[in-house]
Amino acid sequence: MKILVLEGSPHKKGSSNLLADNFIKGATENGHEVQIYDVAHAKIGACQGCNACGMNGDCVQKDDMGKIKELILNTDMVVFVSPIYYFGISAQLKTVIDRFYSFNSGLMNKGYKSALIVAAWDNSEQVTSFARDHYLGICSYLGFENKGMILGGGCGTPQMTQNSIHIKKAYELGKSL
Repeated sequence: MKILVLEGSPHKKGSSNLLADNFIKGATENGHEVQIYDVAHAKIGACQGCNACGMNGDCVQKDDMGKIKELILNTDMVVFVSPIYYFGISAQLKTVIDRFYSFNSGLMNKGYKSALIVAAWDNSEQVTSFARDHYLGICSYLGFENKGMILGGGCGTPQMTQNSIHIKKAYELGKSL
């Protein structure tokens, strides 16, 4: 299976990317082809809501989203990776998801698989619940098959993350595919 990991953390060596690394290790050990795209450091403008794309065409913005679109449309699974900022995913990853609008029809009910990996400082379920619900809403709307979620509460720093159960869970999720 071809897996695209969209990393939305401004911290390249942060907790969410550490969890993603362990997911990737499990997935590659199980024979899957994994590609990482660092959306946090890509040049991607916010959706302008102009509807020039008609939900199935070219976006008027000429930025890195064209490459991301190509990668997504040529993969089997998309993994969304983000730190939790103010109870939600990073603005960088959210911007990419908003830009899915230009190719909604290319995504809807095509049998894509997906997963969510998030890292939060606080270990409270409430902190990750909004990201979880947003992700599940995206899955429902686009017809993505949710293959799992790593809701990494208590992962405020890489050291905290390394010592958490979420490292093993991320690896096991990748391995289970």
